[in-house]
Parts: sequence; structure tokens; C-alpha cells
Amino acid sequence: MFKFTGFAFGVLFVIGLSDSTALAQETVQSMLAAQIRTQGFTCDKTLGAKKDAKRSKADREVWVLRCSNANYRVGRAPDMAAKVEVIR
Repeated sequence: MFKFTGFAFGVLFVIGLSDSTALAQETVQSMLAAQIRTQGFTCDKTLGAKKDAKRSKADREVWVLRCSNANYRVGRAPDMAAKVEVIR
């Protein structure tokens, strides 16, 4: 019979959280890359995505998507095409 101490459980819990955070981030950046590709933009390899808190609003999220070939600012609102601008 195995006994888990509070410490062991805490370590496993934290490891699980960090994995799920990384998975969520990967999902966001791959989803944004797929969306801009369908709108005619090129994103060869996705390098990261970060939410722009200053530009985001309750009904409109703004993300900065880093790709190997360009950086994009992507504004997303429900049931609408994304507003995409290339960041130089």
C-alpha cells in the first residue's frame, strides 16, 4: 500500500499545472496561426503568442503572434474574422 505525503502530492500537482499551462499556450498559438493562415497570411513556424492586455477588451482579445517569418497583432471578436496587422 502506498502513502502519498502532502509534499509528494504538491509536487505532482504543480507539475500537472505547468504541463497544462504549456499545453494551453500551445493551443492558443497554434489556433491563432491557423486562423491567420485561413485569412491569407503566412506563419511558417509558430514561436509564441502573448495576450496584449492593454489592447484587449471584454468582447475583443488582442494577441501578438510571433512566427519565424513575421510578427502579427491579431484582434479576435466572437463570430468575426480576425483583424490582423503585421508588426514591423
